[in-house]
Amino acid sequence: MQNCYDQPRPMNPPSPSSDCAILSHEGKYTSFSFNGTVIRFLTSPRLERYVKVDKWDNGYIEVTARYGGRELEEYIDLLPILDNLCIPRDSFLRHIKNVEVRYV
Repeated sequence: MQNCYDQPRPMNPPSPSSDCAILSHEGKYTSFSFNGTVIRFLTSPRLERYVKVDKWDNGYIEVTARYGGRELEEYIDLLPILDNLCIPRDSFLRHIKNVEVRYV
């Protein structure tokens, strides 16, 4: 039986100016998107919105989030999420230089 690590996933090479990933949420899901890949995962139903990214550390995000009108520091670890989705950490994360909160 093969696991996901036996099958390299093709990644779109980033354009020279695309080094920023986007963090947002809608309903009960958080979205993290970069270079055409969107990762969605469950979040707290009490989350009102992400306010700003305080720190990006190669897969680990410190973000200010609003819950019940209060702003709190929250931490998101993308590494286990990428592993569960069989997305190679290094090839996905290496081109991300910063992360911004953006809602459409």
